[in-house]
Amino acid sequence: MSATYEVLAVKYAERIHRTRAESFINADDHLSPHPMDYFVWVVRNARRTIVVDTGFDQAEADKRGRTILRSPAAALLDIGIDAAAIDDVVITHLHYDHAGTLSAFPKARFHLQAAEMAFATGPCMCEPYLRHPFTADHICAMVRNVFSGRVVFYDGDAEVAPGITAHKIGGHSRGLQALRVMTESGPVVLASDAAHYYETFELEKPFIIVVDMEAMLQGYGTLKRLAGDDAKRVIPGHDPLVLKRYPPLTSASAGIVHKLDIVRRM
Repeated sequence: MSATYEVLAVKYAERIHRTRAESFINADDHLSPHPMDYFVWVVRNARRTIVVDTGFDQAEADKRGRTILRSPAAALLDIGIDAAAIDDVVITHLHYDHAGTLSAFPKARFHLQAAEMAFATGPCMCEPYLRHPFTADHICAMVRNVFSGRVVFYDGDAEVAPGITAHKIGGHSRGLQALRVMTESGPVVLASDAAHYYETFELEKPFIIVVDMEAMLQGYGTLKRLAGDDAKRVIPGHDPLVLKRYPPLTSASAGIVHKLDIVRRM
């Protein structure tokens, strides 16, 4: 029998003052408010705890005009997870909001698509539009982790651990990967930025930051297939609705830490 896991969304930051024009290509109502939440995710059972993405810190928030509510490491500590003790971290891609506090995880092996490392250190970074979502210090930190033997590279689909698989989707970034996690209620697909919002994949509305439009559009179908053709099992990367559609881990964690390994209630 395959291993099963609890899956948690952990909110650490938000960006309230933004519009739909900043989310979608050809936005229908481009001036309407469209807030964004920032998460890291936890996949755990009695045998292992894996963190998915590492978020960004206050300095990055100040530079980019984001509101950080708590550091990712502090948010994890609130639910009893010590970032310094984590053995495995999956990095869905190397954009600033997903790979920005690597030093908070000094023991971890980082699981990354090789295509993302090549993209973030290659000639495409000479182009301002393409490099804008990346932060050079984050990429340099990951390179140092490569040289210290702490990066596990994938080339496409791969098993991270029993019951957990990574799937290269691309589109938003060259080596973007989603994670499929088996839970007691069935698979949960952590889409990360393969689908920023529910609208993105349910209505196939491409996000405004895109490297490969074909890969982005094909990725929506991939997410649904990974979820067993049940779109309710796909978790978008930045949608505030995640915290409304899934219950909090505890009464004290409402709006911060919510459980995703159950049948969605809406």
